[in-house]
Amino acid sequence: MFNIDEIFEIAEQIERNGVTFYTKAAEEFPEYTKKSLFLKLAEMEKEHEKRFHSMRVDLAQKERELSEFLDPQGEAVEYLRAIAHSKVFDLRADPTTKFKDIRSVSELLRIAIDIEKDSIIFYLGVKEMVPVELGKDKIDLIVKEEMSHVSILTGLLESF
Repeated sequence: MFNIDEIFEIAEQIERNGVTFYTKAAEEFPEYTKKSLFLKLAEMEKEHEKRFHSMRVDLAQKERELSEFLDPQGEAVEYLRAIAHSKVFDLRADPTTKFKDIRSVSELLRIAIDIEKDSIIFYLGVKEMVPVELGKDKIDLIVKEEMSHVSILTGLLESF
């Protein structure tokens, strides 16, 4: 069974995978504007990883016990485990393997949008496990940023 520490560890890995994905995506675009957009997205993912790491470090034993109190049946944790074990969040897989079958920029953008949407779903689940006093607002900020990534990527997709 996952605990809150493991959930944040998964969140950190998701963000590291995002950095790798967007850095590789930037290499696919010779045009500076698009390349810099993907590099900016990679930087945002690095910041998310730092926030999750900080939140994870800040969780002391008392707070872990509090999170178990808030989810005594472990339903939220089980939900997050199901998401974490899906194909999208195969944390052992190299996120750049998604590039081998991509035939167009539009396809790359659709994959990126799907990844961002799945991240949002995961983080909304994480948010349910984090009490306000332990940084629920930080999760809200990350969700909003991930939503903005979907918007940015959708706008770029519509320009093709």
